[in-house]
Amino acid sequence: MTGTGDRLGLKPGMVVQELGWDNDTDDELRVAVEDCIDADMVDGDYGNVVDAVLLWWRADDGDLVDGLVDALTDLVGGGSIWLLTPKVGRPGTVDASDVTEAAPIAGLSQTTTAAVSKDWQATRLVAPKTPA
Repeated sequence: MTGTGDRLGLKPGMVVQELGWDNDTDDELRVAVEDCIDADMVDGDYGNVVDAVLLWWRADDGDLVDGLVDALTDLVGGGSIWLLTPKVGRPGTVDASDVTEAAPIAGLSQTTTAAVSKDWQATRLVAPKTPA
């Protein structure tokens, strides 16, 4: 898991908000992120701006657009949302087309998708730099 936080563009001192945590999330990935930022991640009750959001999302978690809009609440301008979804073949897999359709509705652009652990992949979503 070494380097996972770096691959996600995270750096020491960044404030990372974690949303959608459950007992199926990848603890090694969580530790790698916290090691990279040299701090604990904050939760949805943080109440201040954050540099990035890790959003754990499964097929049965509800409306992805709503989840993405909620994840934008505390995100600083220029920050990114890393949408963590189960890999294909794992329980709760989210169809890639669902992400492709939901992102622009939530005002986001999809930039990168990477495997970040045995069971999870991460998709980087950012707000467009210029108004649509």
